[in-house]
Amino acid sequence: MASSTPHPPILKQPVRLACVQLASGPDKAANLAHAATKVREAAATGAKIVVLPECFNSPYGCDHFPSYAETLLPSPPTESQSPSFHALSAMARDNAVYLIGGSIPELVATTTNQDDSQKEKKTYYNTSLTFSPSGALLATHRKIHLFDISIPGKITFRESDVLSPGNTLTIIDLPDYGRVAVAICYDVRFPELAMIAARRGCFALVYPGAFNLTTGPLHWKLLGQARAVDNQVYVALCSPARDMSAGYHAWGHSMVVDPMAEVLVEAGEGEGVVVAELEGERIEEARRGIPLRDQRRFDVYPDVSRGFEEP
Repeated sequence: MASSTPHPPILKQPVRLACVQLASGPDKAANLAHAATKVREAAATGAKIVVLPECFNSPYGCDHFPSYAETLLPSPPTESQSPSFHALSAMARDNAVYLIGGSIPELVATTTNQDDSQKEKKTYYNTSLTFSPSGALLATHRKIHLFDISIPGKITFRESDVLSPGNTLTIIDLPDYGRVAVAICYDVRFPELAMIAARRGCFALVYPGAFNLTTGPLHWKLLGQARAVDNQVYVALCSPARDMSAGYHAWGHSMVVDPMAEVLVEAGEGEGVVVAELEGERIEEARRGIPLRDQRRFDVYPDVSRGFEEP
């Protein structure tokens, strides 16, 4: 039976969220300037949360990660260490938005002593930065699950040849609205992350991602709808635009899905901005009608959110 105990709203007030679907070329400075133009366009729609795609500042691919990687720690980095950090901060501040900055390749260089000599070790991550409307860094998410797949005759890709995985689930407080969780692309295939985030009070799960022409038509929308309906929250998927002249062909189709798995808005293949209004009542309506939160049988199976410690 559903509990009669009232649940506090998890989205404090309605908010407009925009996914910016853009193409990135080999010129990082041009990519950053283009992203700034599109974030301004998104903010002009009234969006207060703006999302950029995975690897928005560079071409996507293992061959590109090292040459485009930036040093983020110690934070804040200098502008020469991370022009993308400073560009994202300015985009958020100039447009007074919460900016979920897609992702960028990150470099962590460490020095070790071996055989009476110093050696530098370079570690790379696929990293998302989220900034407040004042331009302050709110959170950093390193992609937890690396994109290592092999579908015979279709696609083989191994991020782990270059990248290392993060080890932290990222939940972010947006004081004006509530909590969101940010993860990157392949992370969407692992429902445990979404379940923990939802049970920790997130009103939205946000996934910058670059699915391809094999997995995109099969699973992109399906996974967005699955994470939404399983957890009765909003899900935003933000893809790069498709560029058939690039080495990696992104699926596109950025979208926002509501707590009943309805696709509220969906982009096509090219560049564009898609915008959706998120409402707390829509979440509560889904949860009243299908009261999953009060019907789970933790006497039969464990609660994966138990024992999770927030950073």
